[in-house]
Amino acid sequence: MSGQPASPVRASVFEHANEAMLITDARHRILDANPAFTRLTGLEHDRVVGRLPDAFCIQVPDNDVPMRSWQELHLHHRCRAEVRYRDGQGGVRPALMSVSRVHDDAGDTIHHVIQLIDLAEMLPAGRQASREVYFDALTGLPNLQLLTQLIQESMQHVRERGGELALCTLDIDHFKRINERLGHEVGDTLLATFANRISHLLHGDDVVARIGGDEFVLLLHHVEGEAFFTELLEAIRQPLVIEGHVLRVTASLGVSRYPCDEVDGDVLLRHANQAMYRAKQRGRNTFHLFDPDQDRQLQLRQERRQRVAEALARGELRLVDQPQIDMFGGRVVGLEALVRWQHPEEGLLAPNAFLPIIEGSSLEAQLGEWVLEAALKQQRRWLACGIELPVHVNISPAHLLSGTFPERLGNLMARYPEVPARLLKLEVLESAAMHDIQAALDAMRRCQVLGIDFAIDDFGTGFSSLTHLRQLPVDLIKIDQSFVRDMLADPDDMAIVESVIYMANRFRRPMLAEGVETLEHARALVLMGCSLAQGYGIARPMPAEALPTWLEEWQQRHEWTALSLQASPAPT
Repeated sequence: MSGQPASPVRASVFEHANEAMLITDARHRILDANPAFTRLTGLEHDRVVGRLPDAFCIQVPDNDVPMRSWQELHLHHRCRAEVRYRDGQGGVRPALMSVSRVHDDAGDTIHHVIQLIDLAEMLPAGRQASREVYFDALTGLPNLQLLTQLIQESMQHVRERGGELALCTLDIDHFKRINERLGHEVGDTLLATFANRISHLLHGDDVVARIGGDEFVLLLHHVEGEAFFTELLEAIRQPLVIEGHVLRVTASLGVSRYPCDEVDGDVLLRHANQAMYRAKQRGRNTFHLFDPDQDRQLQLRQERRQRVAEALARGELRLVDQPQIDMFGGRVVGLEALVRWQHPEEGLLAPNAFLPIIEGSSLEAQLGEWVLEAALKQQRRWLACGIELPVHVNISPAHLLSGTFPERLGNLMARYPEVPARLLKLEVLESAAMHDIQAALDAMRRCQVLGIDFAIDDFGTGFSSLTHLRQLPVDLIKIDQSFVRDMLADPDDMAIVESVIYMANRFRRPMLAEGVETLEHARALVLMGCSLAQGYGIARPMPAEALPTWLEEWQQRHEWTALSLQASPAPT
């Protein structure tokens, strides 16, 4: 603060503050007291002006804050101490006192600003004032109980007077290693020294509390920009000499802000803690600002993910099948098993409504295994009815590369011995191999030992198609439907489809075009040398019970069987 006359805004803040405040001169004589001070102490303005604060404030013995007398305040830019104050009725009450200096442009102290926070009402009913109730024994800092009350009061002040505050959770990185290497006594001394260092980096009315272990919380009434947190972490990194050991510690800092994050105090603290763990995940020795909008999106994602897990447990998922044909004759050559969610409120949901939600979670593998078993069960029923068609099942990259996939697949197939392995085919996205080509090769080869063949799904959408085509043990290439669907109108898509077909033929790999919606698509593909297809022009995905009827009706769709008379396969 500068030595210029108080602005109207500062004067208004002083007069209307919830906290009891005093202003003294450089020699600690009281110049002014605000109305909150009168309400707290019962001492009228005229009774305190011109006097020293120790006329009504008594410092608690053995306080860790180094302030033996008011005359020693000039040694400390800011300090905080537990005191007892005498109220207007002669009673003595506990309080937390914060003192900060005000200097002029030359750097000389001209005033002190003193803030008092009453502690009596924070004590449990029937308890006498005891500093153990609201102060940490090791560091002398406020503990969680006192901090909780201070947060509530600060938030109330913001609601009534405006402004904002920041709540910062700070955790010393790798503190456990220091304890293990140097012992708990050195660790405790480090915590006390660390607490003192942090206290001297804050404004006089800001609060630093220790809430357990090596975890501290900063309650900042003067919200700084991000540069403040960078400077704070830099100051923390400066060496500390503890019992002959030179220690260089770092910290991770999480920040939540009010009213930007408009929640209750305990939630605000929890959000700061979440941000701190995010800072640790980013490599420690940094800070992370809690983002309420991002958190709401994350919560929504977690809720939706949990709902998918419930759907899996409640049997709300369904399999539908989309037929695949050979366009040189119209023969049905297989089916692709596709998952749907029969949502009780929203109806039948397509995969894009819920698969992205579970991406990256353990639900990916759980859902994949459900689909595999459901497909094997259905195969068993179809075989009993005389229907023998290979079923293609999509496997996510995370599921395929889990390490245990081949073994789990083998165990699953052993439970359905009547289903030949040749009737189950696995489709993997081209991007699956991009995660780890060697792991993908290993998993696929172990599955091939079981008699399982693979197809590459959505071919052409990755970045290393030629490499994958050469290395991966696949017996079918599926051309992505996004290219096939628009190829008749988009020359670029047509060029991509032609290139994929050419490459597949050169590598002697059969290919299947997805997204075949019309006979025009089919004719164009046949002319380019692609014989296998699936898409809405052939059949939409259907429940298992509809397949027998569709197979009978398909025999009457002669326009598809006539395709073989219109073109011959392109030479390879």
